[in-house]
Amino acid sequence: MGTSRRVFLGLVAATPLLTRVVPARAAGYASYSEIYRDPGLREGVDWGRRMLRHQAFGRTVVFAPHGGGIETGTSELCLAVAGYHPATLQASGAVCDYWMFEGLRSSGNSELHVTSTGCDDHYAQSLAAGAFNAVALHGCTVTEAERNWRTLPDQACALVGGANADLRGRVISALTGAGMSAVDASTHPTLDGGDPDNIVNRTLLDAGVQVEMTTPLRGGMFTTNTAAQRKNTTTQLFWDFVGAMRSAVAGLEATQEIL
Repeated sequence: MGTSRRVFLGLVAATPLLTRVVPARAAGYASYSEIYRDPGLREGVDWGRRMLRHQAFGRTVVFAPHGGGIETGTSELCLAVAGYHPATLQASGAVCDYWMFEGLRSSGNSELHVTSTGCDDHYAQSLAAGAFNAVALHGCTVTEAERNWRTLPDQACALVGGANADLRGRVISALTGAGMSAVDASTHPTLDGGDPDNIVNRTLLDAGVQVEMTTPLRGGMFTTNTAAQRKNTTTQLFWDFVGAMRSAVAGLEATQEIL
């Protein structure tokens, strides 16, 4: 009995421990539900969500589908456009519902990018379905913006797309009026934001606005462009952009009646 036990323990010691190996996946996920189900990812470590639905009916919801380290600066802008200071979360003026998905890694957040047509998060879908209007804030590179399209008037530029032509025009006018470069992206081959399945267009009116901001534009909105310090180091450009967006939304909402 003692001998067999020693033999058994010797075999155990000589055998490598079996560990769970999560196979490497191709870059990118087709939907948020794939991310939520992935056993190799942890909420609060790899990714996170922030959202708020107000009790009173809100005409407009603000989205940042690629917040945190995926498309930097869009989380802070989402909060501010919705009416909340990104550092203190203090509300100021009219407030909107909001939803954001954030990459929380120190690097490699681009793997967590889900296209806006693949947004199957139930909370995000519910917010969109209950609002007249939606604004989605995104980030892109200058190369992505100009690829197969045309040269931007300024590298620090906002490309305004989405199916809501009225709000699209208001946003472009408000941004240019505030001294920023903004172009109509409704004809862009990849950044137009016009797909009916895009989360920004799944509203009561089947239309919203998608704003793609180039890296130089977002970079000028923070003096310290890090995950920890962006919310604390917003520049005048940041607040000019936020003010223009909120003005455009308020102007549209003033024309809409609640039945």
